[in-house]
Amino acid sequence: MRQGIPDSLAAGYGCLAAWADLLDRINVFPVADGDTGANLRVSLAPLRDAAADPTLLPQRLGRCAIGNSGNIAAAFFRELCQAGAVAELAARAARGREAAWQAVAAPRAGTMLSVFDALADGLAALPVIGPAEAGVLCRGMRQAVLDGVRQVPELRGAGVVDAGALGMYVFFDGVLRALTDAAGASASVVELFAGWLQRHDDAAVAAPSDFCVDLRLRSVEADRAGLRRRIAGLGDSVVVGELDGAELKVHVHTPDPAALRSRLGDLGEITHWSDERIEHTAAAARDQGLRGPLHIMTDAAASLPRELARQAGLTLLDSYIVAEGESRPESLYCPAEIYSLLRHGKKITTAQASNFERFQHYDSVCRQFGPTLYLATGSAYTGNHAAALAWKAAQDPADLLQVEDSGAASGRLALMALLGARCAGAADSAAAVLACVRRLKHACEEFVFIDQLRYLVAGGRVSRSRGMFADLLHLKPVISPAPAGVRKLGVVRSREGQVDFALARLSERFVPADAPTLLIQYSDNQDWVESVVVARLRQLYPAAEILCLPLSLTSGVHMGPGTWALACCAAPDMTVP
Repeated sequence: MRQGIPDSLAAGYGCLAAWADLLDRINVFPVADGDTGANLRVSLAPLRDAAADPTLLPQRLGRCAIGNSGNIAAAFFRELCQAGAVAELAARAARGREAAWQAVAAPRAGTMLSVFDALADGLAALPVIGPAEAGVLCRGMRQAVLDGVRQVPELRGAGVVDAGALGMYVFFDGVLRALTDAAGASASVVELFAGWLQRHDDAAVAAPSDFCVDLRLRSVEADRAGLRRRIAGLGDSVVVGELDGAELKVHVHTPDPAALRSRLGDLGEITHWSDERIEHTAAAARDQGLRGPLHIMTDAAASLPRELARQAGLTLLDSYIVAEGESRPESLYCPAEIYSLLRHGKKITTAQASNFERFQHYDSVCRQFGPTLYLATGSAYTGNHAAALAWKAAQDPADLLQVEDSGAASGRLALMALLGARCAGAADSAAAVLACVRRLKHACEEFVFIDQLRYLVAGGRVSRSRGMFADLLHLKPVISPAPAGVRKLGVVRSREGQVDFALARLSERFVPADAPTLLIQYSDNQDWVESVVVARLRQLYPAAEILCLPLSLTSGVHMGPGTWALACCAAPDMTVP
């Protein structure tokens, strides 16, 4: 069934999200900071629910945009998303193309700008859009992506196509297939761009400036073109987009954020500011982590930061955090921001990816890595396991995807995935990896320490009267995510009681000479967890491997600030086939 424009934009986003990790790995232009896929996912997340309030969508896109690629894409989609019917797409694409080119201080052909050109020109030349016409448009955009290797020396030197251009090709391929109800499987990105998806390790890429800055600037300056020119002279990779009224959205790379802020302050009122240091990611160019007979994929509901997952050779599938009306992939949200909002009483919820988006992920990972084990969050907690089985039954004739119900979440799931990935790197068969992971399901255990029940009350998981009573008496539950659901292990009255409980349970499994793997997770209490909990564990188990990581945001949103957790695995030899 053909879909309308809002649903087609959501389909395009689902396709983009599925290939975002690949975009990060090949990202070299304008700087090799390995974040094009991540920035596009954050910036275009409003398109996941484009039908919710179409009148606010352009503003939401502008405000969510981050990074070079995200701000350029937002300039285009702020126009395109206003198309009310297929007949309006050509005109809106032409406006979007113009807005995107104008937004970039130093525009370059061979980037996503050329894909916008190919789409806008193609739409203008076609009286209707059916499956055949969609094929023509996709071939034109594919050629624009491939031409970038010739047009941009940095791409040619690195042996890759432009990450942003490829991201837009993937997005619009999904949009057009949804709009035209194209039958059959989409052509594989791996095949269409074969030979241009692996960065050369010795590629010469420009060193980035020190900081990436995104800001909003309110200015009453009547000469907008002159204002843009002045901003363009303040740094590198400058993108300036129009928001509503007198406000501009600005992206810039600079070695000195303080000096930049001072100079921009002379041009208007800065209403929002964020900056982060740019990391040159040469390592991201190489194959993703350990290689073995079975690639491992798991959910971001595991307490695994995205960078650690990449280093371990794992693929993460995100759910979404919805805060103050904005949705963002779980692994790409700043935890400190979420916990601050929770403490101030703001409503924050979680949402699963659509089945369509999940299916695109399964397909993408199998096409990139071949045989894959999906270690899904326990089926008692989400529908991810069932969704993967449904995709496998309908769309996996080669039997590439093995689906395993972990019966776990948070730290226990993270330990299974990490230790399973180590096993995959050393194993000589997929059967050995699968057997190892199944042993890990029994060897890993987790204790979660909740500080206050009021956050579970807010989410409807605990009754209001029970939560108020427990918090009034300073009762702090201890729970454990198990295959059948959450098990309540006990109640303590203080942080010290939590630590004593954890150490007592560990002493039932380990003696001081043992070398277990221990994963400690924090919410907004990292300093205390590291100085007290981790310190005690290092003292008691000097041979242990101890990891201290952020609690998954899915768990953090439900259980709230002050929560911490401890997951443990019996012995390293559990990871050896």
